[in-house]
Amino acid sequence: MMELLASIHCYFWSPSRTICLWMSLVLLLQYSKTVVSKSDYLIGLGSYDITGPAADVNMMGYANAEQIASGIHFRLRARSFIVAEPQGKRVVFVNLDACMASQLVTIKVIERLKARYGELYTEQNVAISGIHTHAGPGGYLQYVVYLVTSLGFVRQSFDVLVDGIEKSIIQAHENLRPGSIFVNKGELLDASVNRSPSAYLNNPASERRKHKYDVDKEMTLLKFVDDQWGPVGSFNWFATHGTSMSCTNSLISGDNKGAAARFMEDWFEKNGIKSSDTNESGSDGLPRRVSNIIPNIHDDNNKLLELATSFRSSPGSPATQTMSVARRVRGALKQAEKPGFVSAFCQTNCGDVSPNVLGAFCTDTDLPCDFNHSTCGGKNELCYGRGPGYPDEFESTRIIGERQFRKAVDLFEKASEQLKGEVDYRHTYIDFSQLEVTLTKVGGGSEVVKTCPAAMGFAFAAGTTDGPGAFDFQQGDDQGNPFWRLVRDVLKTPDKKQVDCQHPKPILLDTGEMKQPYDWAPSVLPIQILRIGQFVILSVPGEFTTMSGRRLRNAVKTVLTRSGNGEFGSNTHVVIAGLTNTYSQYVATLEEYQVQRYEGASTLYGPHTLSAYIQEFQKLATALIKGQPVEAGMPPPDLLQKQISLLTPVIMDSTPAGKNFGDVSSDVPANSTFKRGSTVTVVFWSSCPRNDLLTEGTFALVEMLQGKDTWTPMYDDDDFCLRFKWSRPSKLSPQSKATIEWIIPSSSSPGVYRIRHFGASKGLMGSIRHFTGSSSAFVVA
Repeated sequence: MMELLASIHCYFWSPSRTICLWMSLVLLLQYSKTVVSKSDYLIGLGSYDITGPAADVNMMGYANAEQIASGIHFRLRARSFIVAEPQGKRVVFVNLDACMASQLVTIKVIERLKARYGELYTEQNVAISGIHTHAGPGGYLQYVVYLVTSLGFVRQSFDVLVDGIEKSIIQAHENLRPGSIFVNKGELLDASVNRSPSAYLNNPASERRKHKYDVDKEMTLLKFVDDQWGPVGSFNWFATHGTSMSCTNSLISGDNKGAAARFMEDWFEKNGIKSSDTNESGSDGLPRRVSNIIPNIHDDNNKLLELATSFRSSPGSPATQTMSVARRVRGALKQAEKPGFVSAFCQTNCGDVSPNVLGAFCTDTDLPCDFNHSTCGGKNELCYGRGPGYPDEFESTRIIGERQFRKAVDLFEKASEQLKGEVDYRHTYIDFSQLEVTLTKVGGGSEVVKTCPAAMGFAFAAGTTDGPGAFDFQQGDDQGNPFWRLVRDVLKTPDKKQVDCQHPKPILLDTGEMKQPYDWAPSVLPIQILRIGQFVILSVPGEFTTMSGRRLRNAVKTVLTRSGNGEFGSNTHVVIAGLTNTYSQYVATLEEYQVQRYEGASTLYGPHTLSAYIQEFQKLATALIKGQPVEAGMPPPDLLQKQISLLTPVIMDSTPAGKNFGDVSSDVPANSTFKRGSTVTVVFWSSCPRNDLLTEGTFALVEMLQGKDTWTPMYDDDDFCLRFKWSRPSKLSPQSKATIEWIIPSSSSPGVYRIRHFGASKGLMGSIRHFTGSSSAFVVA
């Protein structure tokens, strides 16, 4: 203000008024800029469809060869945010509705970004993280062990991920505008339990006493606020596995975190930041978008029925590829200028955390499973965790998703702590197969130990209570058995050095030393720190258990807050972004490793894996504080050209004589009236969904009649209430059907509705033809 007063004085009293006027204007502009600007950052968010092939492809997560995709529960998306200093550094975080990140996907995304933007976005400042849904198509990772059940590499799964991630980042980049970021956190108590409590109890009692729960119950949320548009998105981190949908599910789904993201984005599009009051939602507590925008012009059920009977099912007819996209419900809701609201529910240290909160029970006796081994009469196949909607896995997914959504809304509305400070990052590649780790001894001094080449233990094959394995494997097995050792030795016999290094893990698969036809497991891993003011993200390429995550966060926070330069204080927030940039399975504590539950058996690099991570992240944190560079390290291999695919391609599609693609095979009953809460089912003659993924489009659509002849899109295959199921009479049959089920939401307006199907058929010569068809109209009362 003194400078402003001085400039005014200068104007009235200086003999050189012209020069003084210019000086005054410069000072005034500088002053007004300082006062008016609310933001320290440029922020941008983006979102794009990454739904992969909804037919024939094995799902990634449970490693169950029989779990083959055959439809869509709701679509998968890549959601991104970019935060940049106006004249400085920037970071990118991408959250994938996928089981995990893939090294090969990351490599190719970075290549595309460099071709488009030069060195603006590189592996240094871009993090790509998976939510860990077990209901997404597999075949997109590059190491053999993760491709066995998918019959090798699936190019379509891979391409849709690379394309979608790139497009979501492009959107975020093009949306970059001045804005602010706020952080908030709070406890969510009913969305997670520890699925390996016996291993957790092997951690020191003194350490366990520091924590109230045996899983992390805290959700941490970032709220993004555009200076002009207001809130434009939120990203949060909370630990719970993406296993509400079981290993018998065959519909593509984002599971509980993908559901939570849908619920929150729909809530904001309807309510903005006004209120999360349930009066603005359906009776089941979920947000509703469109139904209330249609005026209820029909209040006489007889008139509705009379109107509905005039619209019989239409025969299948040719369509354009863009028609499916044009009819998407969410596309119609977006404002032309304002960016759409993006909400991501990210994964963190979920290694031993399950959403099946009722506990694990034996399917034959209904009694709790054995505590130490999660078996029933010695068999792991009978022990399953139960979600809150048991026995309905869709309901369990909705409930756990809704609980996360409601907590996120609460944190979002109350977020007040603003992020301030630099944007920065550190990244390096580390060879975890032979890394020296310095450990501090209890009585003083230190010793040097080493990590090991990757290997999986016998208990890995036992699976977990979220998805049990087969045969006679058990969690907690630190001995192995002779038969399976013989089977193992056919592939690769571990030498004494490897056996001793991995002890007490009995090695089932020596994946780190298996190289034919190419690498079975990763050796070189990326680790990364992203900083936005007092908020720090630790990008880890695996699943840390609860206690492992706590130790890593505490170790990094200690380095940051004890730096002495005042940049980080007691308000420093450190979150772990799990399953980021690549995948290397689990990270258990040394004590949990001794027990050899599933998580310990899947800790690839031996008992000192966690200590290695802590050591290397402390180095990154120190370099971040001191403003020093770190060695880039030797990058992992690009194995794209070595990939093998055994998945049979689509040869052709056909229909029975006299039938067209899109014709109705089983229609709604004539003169039908359905009540809200009931299910409407229509079956169409269809084609293989692999012909065209209909990215940013829809295979299924519910339309409502507005007036006398205008059909308005209401729900599509991105909605929780609409399920697209695909089937063929036999594996090699060219004929197939699409069954569309609509569970009518309680908030749906009374009126006349119909169901439509979109698809694309493949001719014998390889030509692709798009089609559509619709059911007869029916009444919702």
